[in-house]
Amino acid sequence: MPELPSARRPSGELEAQVLAALWAADRPLTPQDVQLALGGELARTTVATILARLHDKGTVERTRVGRAYVYTPTVQDPAGLAARRMRTELDREQDRSTVLARFVSDLSDADERLLRELLGEGPNGHDGPNGHDVPNGPHGRDGGRG
Repeated sequence: MPELPSARRPSGELEAQVLAALWAADRPLTPQDVQLALGGELARTTVATILARLHDKGTVERTRVGRAYVYTPTVQDPAGLAARRMRTELDREQDRSTVLARFVSDLSDADERLLRELLGEGPNGHDGPNGHDVPNGPHGRDGGRG
């Protein structure tokens, strides 16, 4: 029997579409505004549910206007959203040092160089942010073994 294509969207796709609509807007949007911006194919209740979930995650702010809410994004672009997700995952862990060390140990050389530049490190891998010394090792850290 041939397999039928799935009607389900990949996880997070609707959230990404809703955020894209909010980012493109020049004002806060109601769920109905978002529904229309997305072509009107989704039910308004579906859009309202997605907006409520995004609000619960801290990704959008909502303000009551009359009997309805209007929504604005708290992050301004996909890069900001990715950074927020990374921070959320980091905040879930008690052993932040190991999580960060393992993250850094998996970076490509180019990403490691970029991270060092963003942290304001000197050319020898020291003098990180606020003048703190940054340890060296594989990929400039302890390679996740520390």
